[in-house]
Amino acid sequence: MTLNLDRRWLSVILLALVSAACTTTADGLAEDVAGARDLAMVAPETVGISSERLERLDAGMRQFVEDGRLAGVVTMMARHGKTVHFSAAGTMDIESGAPITADSIFRIYSMTKPITGVAMMMLYEEGTWRLNDPVTKFIPEFENLQVYAGDGPDGEPRFEDATRSMTMRELMTHSSGLAYGLGASNPVDRMYRESRVLDSSTPLQEMIDTLATLPLLYQPGARWYYSIAVDVQGYLVEQLSGQPFDQFLQARIFDPLGMADTAFYVPADKLDRLALIHTQDEDGALVPPQRGGDVTTPPTRASGGGGLYSTTTDYMRFLQMVLNGGELDGARLLSPRSIEMMRTNHLQEQALSTMRPGSGFGLDFGVIMDPAAAGEPYSKGSFQWGGAAGTWFWIDPVEDFVFVGMIQHRGRTVGEVQGASRNLVYQAILD
Repeated sequence: MTLNLDRRWLSVILLALVSAACTTTADGLAEDVAGARDLAMVAPETVGISSERLERLDAGMRQFVEDGRLAGVVTMMARHGKTVHFSAAGTMDIESGAPITADSIFRIYSMTKPITGVAMMMLYEEGTWRLNDPVTKFIPEFENLQVYAGDGPDGEPRFEDATRSMTMRELMTHSSGLAYGLGASNPVDRMYRESRVLDSSTPLQEMIDTLATLPLLYQPGARWYYSIAVDVQGYLVEQLSGQPFDQFLQARIFDPLGMADTAFYVPADKLDRLALIHTQDEDGALVPPQRGGDVTTPPTRASGGGGLYSTTTDYMRFLQMVLNGGELDGARLLSPRSIEMMRTNHLQEQALSTMRPGSGFGLDFGVIMDPAAAGEPYSKGSFQWGGAAGTWFWIDPVEDFVFVGMIQHRGRTVGEVQGASRNLVYQAILD
């Protein structure tokens, strides 16, 4: 496909073509993809990456589109704070044929979570909370919660008292006992769905009031279980800062980092840049996307767990700030120590034993503790996460690089494209 050479993205596409062809350097093209020095574009060899081998990454991602397994994909990689790879292939919508471009907007779903975590840590640095504080210190509605204790002889669920309050650390590591309403194998998730606890048309306070009436799935700290905990953190950001959650993110994170296209809605004048979510049928063929509801107005509830829209370059700026130890382009959001805390496993042994092999969990980031056990080429200490529509990223502090991929897809191709990207990235790093 031919990329749209529109506005500020011309230099990005030119660099991608230069790098892929491997015929010249990026001299004269070394402008940052979002206008700041930290992500200036360079020839891959200047930061220890093979241009020839990097072509495999571009070709590998493009192949998923050419094979009809993805509508479109955008990938970006930066090493030592310099962009070395940017590729876009396919369409935002297979029905309209609108090409995916450098400034396409994506639903990033759970990649909202690390952003919420940074907001929480900014308030942590201001002294408003501590890791071992009980959550009930800030949400008294969570006093006297019940806990699911299995089913009785009649098949009805039994409940017991929580042995203690969940802590702030447990809230940020998905070991609080909260559920999500996404599973089908337990009555607590079913109760979440029946209570419509994820309904974005209701305010955050109503979510808290509803959760206060529902049992925990496990005793606090007993295991890792992916949960609504980061939406609860969004509520805490409001309570601790005295500012609406979306306004806090805008003023304290998005504006300082120059994330101009990241928000909980898509303004009407940007709607033509929104990539749509595709699925696959039983034979693996792409299914045209279903048009959803209106996304052009802010939701009643800004979901800290999954509500944001963003672009590849916006999200890369956030990730580079994290890799830099909390600073990008002179805007310091966190101290290096706070970032180190976020990317360190905080799960205790009991909860850690319920994670996948080689994995741990930091403060709103997944952490790779043992790459061999995980079966992945990550460096030890890499940290990562993804979104429900297939977006993904990881940060490797050992090799000093960031990778982000954006697709809008639900189906078996998601795991395949993400896994392929890891192999294809690491084989290109030679120094």
